[in-house]
Parts: sequence; structure tokens; C-alpha cells
Amino acid sequence: MSINKKLPFVSRELSWMKFNERVLAEAERAPDSLPMDRLKFLAITASNLDEFFMVRVAYLNDRKTFLKTDDAGLTAGEQLETLLTDIREFKDKQNLYLSQILEDLQGKGIVFLKSLDPEYLEEQLSAKRRTYLKKYLKTYFADEVLPVLTPLAIDISRPFPLLANLTLNIGVRMEDKNGEELYSIIQVPSILPRFIPVRTCDSLRPRVQYFLPLEQLIIEHLTEICNLYEIKAYGCFRITRCAEDSEIADEEGDDLLEEMKRAIKKRKRGKPIRLELSQNFDPKMRQFLRETLPVSKRFTHESASLLDLSALMKMACLPDHAKLRFNPPEPRVPQDFRDFAEYDDIFEHIREKDRFIHCPYESFDPVVEFISRAAADPCVLAIKQTLYRVSGKSKIIAALERAAEAGKQVTVLVELKARFDEENNIQWATQLERAGCHVIYGIAGLKTHCKVTLVVRRECDGIQRYLHLGTGNYNDVTARLYTDTSVFTNRLDFGEDASALFNNLTGFSLPPQYNKLIVAPNHLKPFFLDAIENEIRAAKKGKPCGINFKANSLLDADIIRKLYEASCARVPIKLLIRGICGLVPGVKGVSENIRVRSVIGTFLEHSRIYVFENAGDPLVYMGSADLMPRNLIRRVEVMFPVEDECIRERAVDILDLMWRDNTNAWEMNSSGEYARVAVDGEVVNSQLKLLGK
Repeated sequence: MSINKKLPFVSRELSWMKFNERVLAEAERAPDSLPMDRLKFLAITASNLDEFFMVRVAYLNDRKTFLKTDDAGLTAGEQLETLLTDIREFKDKQNLYLSQILEDLQGKGIVFLKSLDPEYLEEQLSAKRRTYLKKYLKTYFADEVLPVLTPLAIDISRPFPLLANLTLNIGVRMEDKNGEELYSIIQVPSILPRFIPVRTCDSLRPRVQYFLPLEQLIIEHLTEICNLYEIKAYGCFRITRCAEDSEIADEEGDDLLEEMKRAIKKRKRGKPIRLELSQNFDPKMRQFLRETLPVSKRFTHESASLLDLSALMKMACLPDHAKLRFNPPEPRVPQDFRDFAEYDDIFEHIREKDRFIHCPYESFDPVVEFISRAAADPCVLAIKQTLYRVSGKSKIIAALERAAEAGKQVTVLVELKARFDEENNIQWATQLERAGCHVIYGIAGLKTHCKVTLVVRRECDGIQRYLHLGTGNYNDVTARLYTDTSVFTNRLDFGEDASALFNNLTGFSLPPQYNKLIVAPNHLKPFFLDAIENEIRAAKKGKPCGINFKANSLLDADIIRKLYEASCARVPIKLLIRGICGLVPGVKGVSENIRVRSVIGTFLEHSRIYVFENAGDPLVYMGSADLMPRNLIRRVEVMFPVEDECIRERAVDILDLMWRDNTNAWEMNSSGEYARVAVDGEVVNSQLKLLGK
């Protein structure tokens, strides 16, 4: 990996590729890993790579001629060249692991049929089953597939169609009686299962379950679909289109909702950045596609296996195969809510003391209950909430609608620019407005990424504010998959800060000076720099010092330089950074006192916890922000101190346990490379231990 020798930095994109390689390694782990889990991780890496091409590769490609270098000393063009080499090797690994996983599944009675070629089927099935298979598939094609197919001819009167981003297509090259070449494109319908569960006998329960890729069934019937001319060649292909963040006008008078709708439509027509082809793709059709789209040769990839491995995620989650994957237990009742049954009033429960939740090990239900009770409680006057990503059938959205219909003041800040969730958020915003909620779309030029809910309640001793602050989205689905932490509090100064925050977000008030909350873009980066400097001062005075962070990404150059300075002052620094990390540990004279680890496991590590030793009186913070420039200076983010002693101890215990993990953990060396942490003594899987296993 290329590292700046003057002051060690790793390029953002190259660090991201290393992260996706760590995820891919989970698809390799054998024989202990269950095959459906391995399939899941393989699908995740494919989905990650799709998004990476749409956004980051497209970004570098647009700037490949620029001479400006990043903090690692590389131009966009140099990063792009390295990435394309890495991606080719990565794709080879994906195909290798897929072959291994399918072989493993076949041994467990699940067979993916590669094609319907007679010789191949003869190796796989008995004559009786082949006869039944042919009959079954003929009926399935006629009843289920053919009605939704739309072959698209390409000629003088019918130009090349606008093919949707990331859809799988079949290209057909034909020839008329005069020897003229003609082309047709058939989109593989995404509304149908990509892998067809194939019945091979209706009189017996087969010990083996077969699946056939939908595109292979369509290919088998091409002569029925394209029967006017002679078919000369066919093959599958897939287009990836650029999806960089659209520039949304912020001038006074612009309708952000309508601007966002237009930007989404524009994205769907984005220029192609990648063309994926099936193995042994017809050269003439390849040239036709490259010239028509157009896509350069360097971004045209031929795959030795299936196209669109992200589709394997649905296979990995099929309910019939639960024994072939890890099925975590139901989240337990949060420790801080186990005696909640004694209370009729969740607000009384929070008023008594701060309450903590650690998802997905503990249930997200108290968050839903908090908002649902607020919606129904006649004493509640107002609910204010930020929403970044929510689930498809959100109970929280339903509760906010009920609250507005009951006459409460409901203000919801919906971030329309949450990448790839824009359409979903537009739908929720419209629905909330119809219910009578005040819907705000954020501050001009900034994404609102903080996770805050404020409930204002009239009580016998006056107005009380109840607050929920978290590291993760208000999404009950991802709360079962992502590790996140959150706190409920009734503390007066926190409530005042939350009111000031929402007034700033919804009105024209100046950014306030907060009592407790640390809010980007104005205060968060200076806070980190000052807090690290405080540890440097403590070290120089011989006082207890130390830094212990858990975050998704670390990229901000100023903070990295400050951490290097702290390391040189002999401040011990431990960084749990799941994904992108621009800092390089263990470099002599620069970062000898810094260690970096990444934990990749069943659950996506998403919580952000920041601990400063503070001369023996540790400070613990949680929040929505990673240590990246976009979070620190281009977003509204909220970090908050953990003031309850029990919650502080739990947060530190979480970090300590993760540092003892030797099952899911990787450590970065002074060359910027990662290696799995070796087992030395007790085997520790932090995620299983937090599940209580």
C-alpha cells in the first residue's frame, strides 16, 4: 500500500478497499463458518463494490487528470490505477470463494445449476429428474417469466434504450438474411426471484434442492423470444452508472423536495462507469456495447462466475435453510429497562436516571415505546425528531403521525440527501406532512446526520424535556443488524441544548453555545483537537493520559496529525476503526504509541464511542459522527457526554472487550496492512460475548 513517507497517511479509497477485503475474508473462513453466512458476506462485498464504483471510482475518474495530491501524496489518477489492479484481484477472490461456498452447499444438499446444457444436466440429475425438470421449467417460464419480459430491439427507429443502473441484462446478436447484424436486449426482471427454486420431482421429497439462475432460464428460451432472425451470440451484462452526490440548489425560494426529485431522476440517467460481462462474451457485442454506452476498456470487466453477486443475499436469508447460518437470539430487554414494568410512565423511568441501550444485543423497543407513549400522552406538548434512514414500515413514523393528528406540535427534520435513501425519505416526508407534522428538510449546504429526539411534557412541577440521543438511525430493522448505543435523559442542560439545536435547525437563530452537546459543523472538530491537546498536556505533566476511540472511519488530516503529536508525547492511543483509516500506527518517531484495530463480525460495528483519560477523571462521549471531514465540517452531527457513572462504565467495558477480541479483530501494522489478531490463550468473540454466549 502506498503511504506518504513524510507523514504517514493512507488514501481514502485504498483504505476502503482494504476494508472490503476484510469483509470478503469472512466469506473465506472455513470450515467453522456456516455456508449461508459466507454467502451473505460475499453478497455484502459485491453490494459494497457496486456503491464504491457509483460514487468513489466515478469521483476519481472525473479527476484523473488533476495534479493535486491527497494527504497520502497520490493524485486521483494514481489512486485509480492502483484501485483497478486491486479490484481485479478482488473479483478473482470473490469468484474463488463463490466456487468454494457452492461446493460446500452442494455437500449439504443445495445445488446451484450453472446452466440447462444437456451434458451438464446429465452430470447433475437422473433421467427421470431431467424429464420432470424440463416440464416444470417450461410451465414456469410460460406462466411466470414470459408475461413480464420486454425484449428491446435496436435499429434505426428504435435507438439503444436507457438501461437502469445495476440491472442484469441479456444481449442478443442476430443476423438477417442479408447478413446484417441486429441487436436486442432483454432485461432480467428484478421483480422475479433471481434464483428459481427448481422442483425436480413431485412424488418424492428430494434430498437435494436445486436452484437455477433466472437468466439461464431466459437464455434457454431465446429462440422463442427472438424468432424473427438467426441468433448468432448472446451473453449477460450489467451497467453501473455514476451516482455522485447531486448539487442541490440552496438559494432562497428553491423547493428542496422538488429539487431532490429531479436529482434522483438525473442519477438514474447517470453516465455509465462500469460494464460487467459474462464469461466468453461475444467480441462483436462487447464492442457494440462499449461504443454505444460508452464505457472505456479499463472499466469493462468479464466475470468468470455469476454477475451481480449481491443477489446472493436473498439466498443467504431463505427461511428453509436456517441451520446453515448463524441465527442470533432475540434481543434481550435492555438492562436499564428490566424493571420498567413497575412504571406506568416511561417518562418517570427516564426522570429517575439516565437509561442506556446497546443494540442489537438489547432491544430497540424502548425507543419505539418512548415515541409511541409520547404520541398518546395528553401531557406531551411537542415532539421533535431528526430522521436520516428509517425502515419500510416504521412504527416511529406511525407514532409521529398519530401525535400530529392528536394536535401535538410535531416537528420532524427529514434528511432528503441520505444517499440511496432519498426516494424513501421523500415518501416519508410527504406522508408526515399530510398527517399535519411540520417537516423540515435541513440546513442549506449541510446534511443533518445527528440522531436526536426531544419530547416536551407538561408536568406538575412545570415543563420537562425528555431526550433520546444515539449513534444509529431510527430504524427498527437495522437495529437488529448494527451495533449502536443510545441514551435517554431528562437532564436540564441536555434538554436546553436540544431545544436550542432544533431552533437552529428549523429557524433563523444563530448557532448557540451549548451546555453539554457538541455539535458539528461549528464545535465538533475544535473539541477533538482540544481534547487530544489536553491529553498531550497531561502526558507532559506526568499525569494519567490516554485515548480510546471506536468509530467507523478516521480520515480527517488535522485530527490524524494531532494524534501523531499525542503519540510522540507518549500518550497511549487505541483506535477501533471498522472501515476507512488514514492513520498509520507503529511508525517510528511518529505513531509508535498508537494501535489500530478493525472488528468485522456478524453485526456491523456502527457505534461511536470516544474516551479521554483526562488526567485520571475519564471523559466518555458517544455520538453520530465519524472522524471524517464530511462529518466534522459538512454535516450537522451531535456528540454528547455520558454523565451517568454506570453507563460510562458500560461504555468502557464495551471497548475493553472489543480490544480483547481475537476472533473478529484485525490489526494494522506500520505498512498500513491488516492481519488477523492471533489467538493467544482464551478465544474471545466480542459479539458473541455481548450476546451472552
